[in-house]
Formats: sequence, C-alpha cells, structure tokens
Amino acid sequence: MNWITQSLTWYLFLLPLGFIGYLFVKKFLFPFFDGGYAFGKTITILLLTYTMFIFGIAKILPFTQLSLFFILSVFIAGVIMLRKKYKKYNKLFENRTQLYILIGEELLFLASLLFLTFIRGQEPSLHGLEKFMDYGFIQSILRSKFFPPLDMWLSSDLIRPEGYPINYYYFGHLSGAILIKLTGITPSVGYNLILATIFAQAITIVFSLVGNIVYLFSKKIVPSLFFGFLGSIIVNFGGNLHTVYLFTKGYAPENPVPFWTILSNYNPAKYWYPNATRFIPFTIHEFPSYSYVVADLHGHVFDIPFVLLTLTVLFMFFINRKKIVNLYYLILNSVVLGFLTATYYMTNAFDGPIYILLSIVCFVVILGFTTNLIIACGVLFVSFLIFSFPFSIFFSPFVSGIGVNCAPKFLTDIGKMGPFLFESGNCQSDAWWMLFVLWGFFWIAFVTFPIIKWFEQRKKPITQIQTHIDDFIFILFSFGTLFILIPEFFYIKDIYPAHFRANTMFKLGYQAFIMMGIAAAYIFFRLRYVKHRYVSLFKILLIVSFLFVFIYPFYSFPSYYGSLQKTPNLDGIEWLNRDYPENHEIIDYINKNISGQPVILEAQGDSYTDYNYISAYTGLPTVAGWWVHEWLWRGSSTVVSDRIPDIIALYESKDIVKTKELIEKYGIKYIVVSSMEKKKYKNLYEAKFAEIANKIYTSSNGFGALYQVK
Repeated sequence: MNWITQSLTWYLFLLPLGFIGYLFVKKFLFPFFDGGYAFGKTITILLLTYTMFIFGIAKILPFTQLSLFFILSVFIAGVIMLRKKYKKYNKLFENRTQLYILIGEELLFLASLLFLTFIRGQEPSLHGLEKFMDYGFIQSILRSKFFPPLDMWLSSDLIRPEGYPINYYYFGHLSGAILIKLTGITPSVGYNLILATIFAQAITIVFSLVGNIVYLFSKKIVPSLFFGFLGSIIVNFGGNLHTVYLFTKGYAPENPVPFWTILSNYNPAKYWYPNATRFIPFTIHEFPSYSYVVADLHGHVFDIPFVLLTLTVLFMFFINRKKIVNLYYLILNSVVLGFLTATYYMTNAFDGPIYILLSIVCFVVILGFTTNLIIACGVLFVSFLIFSFPFSIFFSPFVSGIGVNCAPKFLTDIGKMGPFLFESGNCQSDAWWMLFVLWGFFWIAFVTFPIIKWFEQRKKPITQIQTHIDDFIFILFSFGTLFILIPEFFYIKDIYPAHFRANTMFKLGYQAFIMMGIAAAYIFFRLRYVKHRYVSLFKILLIVSFLFVFIYPFYSFPSYYGSLQKTPNLDGIEWLNRDYPENHEIIDYINKNISGQPVILEAQGDSYTDYNYISAYTGLPTVAGWWVHEWLWRGSSTVVSDRIPDIIALYESKDIVKTKELIEKYGIKYIVVSSMEKKKYKNLYEAKFAEIANKIYTSSNGFGALYQVK
C-alpha cells in the first residue's frame, strides 16, 4: 500500500500550507461561511512559488528545501504579525457551524486527493501525449540552483555556452517542482500527486465559491453546501453534450455528422471519449475533466486553482461595492489582480490577457466611467507588467500576430495590417449544431437566467447584494460566450498550418467552461425559487442536458484506466522496466550520481515519439529534443534541424577528430548508447567512444551504456 503512504506523506505537507493561507486570507474573505479556508493551500502555494521564483531569478536564494522552509517561516511570522494587528480575526473559526464546514472542506480535499491518486495509480506512466515535456520541465527545474531553468531539449553551443533557458510558460511547473522539493517525494511519484493536488484544490475551491455565492444570496447553509458540491461536479467532472453520441451508430473522428442523422440504441462501444474535445475538425476544445483523465501537466491545468482564485477575488469586488469609495481598497484589489494575472501569464499565456480583460469589464460595471476606473485599470496594468517582468526578460514570445478567420480577398491582398494577419486559405467556420453540442448545456442555463429573474421579480424585488451576485453571474455567462465566439472570427497565429485556430479555441474555451460551469450551478439554485409552468420546461431541459454532461467521466475514466482493480502504483517511469529496462537503469544511475545539468547525448526524435525521454526524465539538457516543440518555442524549425546531422555524425562517424569537435561544440559530458540509439542510427559506431570517453555504467541486460567524456 505504498500509494497510501506516499499520498498521506504528501498531504501532511499540504495541510499546514492550507492553514498558513487561511490565517492570512480570513481577514479579507470574512463574508464567506468558511472564512476562505478552501483557498488557503492555493494562496500559500502561489505566494511560495512566486517568492522562490524572484529569489531564484535574482540569485539571492538557491532552489533548495531549506530555502523553501525559510520562506515559509517568514510567511508564518507575517501571519502572526497580521493577526496581532487585527485581533478581531484571531479566532480560527467563528462558531461551531463554521468549524464543521472547515473540517468538511478538509475531508473533501483529502478524499479528492486520494480519489484521483488511486485512479492515476492504475496507469501512472509518464508516457504518451506531452508528459515527457511536462515532466522534463519539472526535472530541469528541480536540478536548477537558480532560475531561469535550462531547456532539457536544447543544449548549449558555441553561441550560447551557458545553455538555453526554457522558452515556455513554466511558472506552473515551478509550483509543482516546489511541492516535490518541499516534500522530498520522488519526482516520478510527485508528478501524479501534483495532478491529484490540483484536482483536490479545484474541487474544494469551486465548492466554496459556489456555496458562498448561494449562501450570500439565500443565507441558508444546507442549499449552499449542496449547490457548492454541484458546482464542483460540473466544473471538475462535467463534459459536454457530445455524450449524446452514445445513442448513435458512431462516426469517423475526422468527419463528425449531426447526431440526429445516426440515432440508434445505446451504443457505448462506438463512443470514444476524446472526440468530445476534438469534435470540430482541426480544433481543440478541452475541459478540466478531460485533463484529469489524460494527466498532461500543462499550464492550463496548473492554472485551474489559480484562476478560480481570481474569479473569487472579482466576486468579492462585486459584493463589497461600498468599499470602492476607499481608494486604498481599490488600489489594493487592483494590485492583487495585477499580481494574479501576471502569474497566469507566466503559467499559461492566454490566461493573463483573459483575466485582465475580465477584470476591466468588472471594473467598468462596478465603477462606471469614472476617475476611479482609470486608476484601477492603470494600477492593474502596471502591476501586471511589474510582477511579470522577471519572467519576461528571459522569454521571447512565439506569437506572431492576430489572424482574421475567413478574411475577404481585399484583405488577403493586403496581407497584414498592424498586428492583424489576413492569410489566404485560413478559413474555418463552425456549424451551429456543433457549437451547441459543445456548449449547449451552458447556453440553456444562460437563456434560463433572465427568464428566472423576470418571473421572480414579479413576486418580490431582490436585495442589493442579490443584484450584485446576479451581475457577476451574468458577466461569467457573457464572457464565456464571447470566448467561444472569438475563434469564429480571430485566432492567435502560431506554427500550425491546418490547426491555425486550435490553440485559440482551446485556451479561450477552457476558461469559458470554468466560468460558465460556476454560473450554471448558480442557475440550478435559482430555479428552486420559481414555480411556473414555463420555467418548468426550461428546468426539465436544463436537467436533461446536465445528465449528458454528468455522465462523461463514467466513460472517460474507465476507457483510459480500465476496471480500476489493480493495486495502485504511482511511479510514473516504472513502464520503462517493461519496454526499455536498460534506459530505466541509466536514468536511475544519472539521477542518483550526477548533479547539476551537464549535457548528455541521446538519440533525437520527433514530437510525440518515445525519443528524448532520458533528458526529460533526468532534466539534463540534450543536444536536440522534440522537433516541433522546439520549433514552436524558438520560432524556427532550423533550431533542431541544423543539429540533426551533427547528432548523426556523433553516433555514426568514424572520424574521431570530428567527433571530438562536435562534443566540444555542444559541451557534451555524457553519451548514452542504448536500444533507442541503435534503432535510430543503423551505422552506430560505438567503438570510438572507448577512445574519447570512459564507460561508467553498463545495464544489467547489456543493451545500454553510459559514457563520460574524458
């Protein structure tokens, strides 16, 4: 039962992090029935990550466990000072009910953590999709003494002998690496525990946010708890109406057809759960539940609890409108939002602008077109730039412009105007029924909202705070819909030709799902208060559509993880013992015996292949890694293609002098020879390595060797 021991060891470190954040935030979230306890762990992780990041960038503190404990001790001292100053908030809980809620939220977090840990334990492999990339970032960060961390798939060269830093949004990966460093858990186990932690954070935060929205509207605890849990289900487990295809004959993934044209009996054997995220050809429209299933630790996954924190801050801004006249309060909130949006930019680039725009709209609704609006927006922008600056100075954006979808010929003849691109042939439009399959549940809830308000206000007017809550929910629905429609007209230009708007739809739609998931749970709550036959029709329609959304995980999780009957194992690189045992041994040797980040030579492969996992699993830079990924990160395909002939020569050339020159050019310290290299390079000439390097490790099966350059 190692998985339980590992999970509980991990949890025992998370528990005090939650208390530190709770004691800090309780003063600022006093209207919440839980005092903001559900946000404690996320706040502490975010502040700890950013503080370590700044100290690491400035080379003040090395990235060690001791440094993390030092920072946490400063946080604790700060919390103690804060609570001495505001003695009103010294009590851990206000009453017995709040104590029970706090205990319940902690148990909900622990249950959620163990739930996803158990499921990941059925198939924990860090293998497939882009897990090599995500784990490689984490391993490189863990090996870093200071920041920015080195790119594990691009070694140093004569132009940059100090090495190339990661040119990607790695702040979320840093937050995961910090938990691994803090707990001392094996990284290949920690990866899966990080995913479970993100899931548990999201479950408890949505529970608290939706529950408190309902509580502030109704002042009733029981429905608040129920609809808070419903919100967690929708946001974290929900899919979309694509599950209607369970009752069809199925379709070819690249050629979706309207479901009503192929209706049949219940037919789960023909249903493939990833199609719900690739329904519209050449696009991506994922949601959190799918992310938890496939377990890629991308920036948009790390950002889930962080963006939920921003939505909570904006909600507090709405219900505390009376404080807006206080300039100090206004500036403080704007600085907080500037900090949060900066961290989102460093974690998942799209989320920075998304939540800056959402914050500005909230400012306009609350402040109107006043001087305070200008102050709030100005402070927000300046704070964003200041907090993101330490990341930006080492980062080169790889977005080349804003494309216009289906631009008319007179614009394609122009080609470009400022940041806007008018590309001939880039025209993809979506059928209305496809958009409805993906987003119909939320739109039904959105349409139901004004109907509820109209019938309710005929009976009695709602209070001011209830109006503010409704305004916030309306903004969530409106913004979600806007983000869904933007890719119909615009896209952010990247390197992908046929999938030119895939990333735009993906990143905007992901946030739309989270926002409208919260709003939809609130609509279910509001339906309780309206008794009318017309509203009942919408209620039935909403419940039926919810059932399609609700059943998605009952097909996705079993499809990926099987029957859930195996004893869980959380080691993500254990699969190598089955497929590449010699490389498992080499990786284990490197991780135990080689410190720092010396350059290794291993076989180079295309993206999404089984190549370059030694660099990914150790965090040691290799000469060149996944081609398309480096192309995206560096803006040029030649970054890798120019190095491929040199890698071939290093393995196949019999010219010792040339080999030595290439070793010096790339600063290579270690050379890997295994079944992967022998398969890739048919004319591999291993004999020369005995002249220029020492064989420091030979695998037990004799198929793998590690050489150290003399």
